[in-house]
Amino acid sequence: MAAPPGARLCYSLQICECGFFPELPATHAMPQFKRIFWIVLDSVGIGALPDAADYGDVGRTTLGHIAESRPLQIPTLVSLGLANIAPLKNLTPVEDPKAAYGKSSTHSPGKDTTTGHWEMAGIWLDQAFPTYPQGFPPDVIARFEKLIGRRTLGNKPASGTEILKELGAEHLRTGYPIVYTSGDSVFQIATHEDIVPVAELYKMCEIARKLLDGPHEVGRVIARPFTGTPGNFTRTPRRHDYAVEPPNPMLMDVLAEKNVAVHGIGKIHDIYNGRGVADYATTVSNADGMQKLTDALTTYPSGLIFANLVDFDMLYGHRKDVEGFAKSLEEFDLALAQFLPRLAPGDLLLVTADHGCDPDPRWPTTDHSREYVPVLAYSPRTGGARQGLTDASRNADLGVRDTLADLGQTVAENFGAVIPHGQSFLHQVIRRD
Repeated sequence: MAAPPGARLCYSLQICECGFFPELPATHAMPQFKRIFWIVLDSVGIGALPDAADYGDVGRTTLGHIAESRPLQIPTLVSLGLANIAPLKNLTPVEDPKAAYGKSSTHSPGKDTTTGHWEMAGIWLDQAFPTYPQGFPPDVIARFEKLIGRRTLGNKPASGTEILKELGAEHLRTGYPIVYTSGDSVFQIATHEDIVPVAELYKMCEIARKLLDGPHEVGRVIARPFTGTPGNFTRTPRRHDYAVEPPNPMLMDVLAEKNVAVHGIGKIHDIYNGRGVADYATTVSNADGMQKLTDALTTYPSGLIFANLVDFDMLYGHRKDVEGFAKSLEEFDLALAQFLPRLAPGDLLLVTADHGCDPDPRWPTTDHSREYVPVLAYSPRTGGARQGLTDASRNADLGVRDTLADLGQTVAENFGAVIPHGQSFLHQVIRRD
């Protein structure tokens, strides 16, 4: 049987004699939840996966080590069941969590943003996107330089802030763009906005995206504009990601077929190349992302509001800032405490992550970590203890999910659709009164 149109050789679709989507979950004529808010806490992992040794990540645990560093003040997340998922020092599990809770494995190889978000949407990778611990091959850089008409600087793995300290002044002198990568599958281009106009930087990224194909098809090409002077360079909010086109079908495709609007917040639009995203808003911080989620409460009465909060990853995980990460979690918890009471009975909130990025200094790497991610599912219709509840009617322990696609399948089933992979836990979220 031939693969569906748009499928690529490196991606896996379940195939059986009866078709591509065996054992599809039951669908509903009407959504159980009219509106779903889905928040991805970028890099907030909750313990090493069984195959962590393959990635050099044995013992890494983002939430575990942050909680170990000092007592965390995150009462809202704890009330939802975060501390029930795995032991977290100084945090006590609650008897009756307000949310269904669990943790999820990543089925696909890899530990990057694209892999995690694609899997949430039902895409399993057969092989990880390529990474370049020694920098990109000389022939790739030579072709890129020829296409943009100038030389480049860098071509090595580096922290975005550190490479500006190292090469920013040389960039100002020469006008050569700084090319660098990381432990992720990324081709990043940094230029000063006064030296290379942002529109020209974006054009360079478009050229790189077309060039990086076949064996060098990185997950993302990223524009990294910056401003300032040597010793005081600052990256600006005009970052732009150019992702690989996701194979079809995925969650946003099947929701579009059901006329379910998807609204992206943060880098969601970029990760999926805008496919199936009705509209989107970029963000400059986690606080800005939470404000845009709050605005969506009145702007979007139905559909999927899908947000990525990137500060945990970009500002603290990769920069090995344990205290900054802890404070950022506490700030999110405060914002979440204000957000939850505004949810309507027909709303569902999903909170999860895409991978880990353990900042603990005992691991010198600044790369992402191969970890489980937390899963919390809350609705005002089902959350909170009430007198007379039986154990069976309390919010569910979702256990250990085999794939991030379980989240996407839950969203899909709610709106009467299906995606290629994952088992929905929608029935475990809907508490029978």
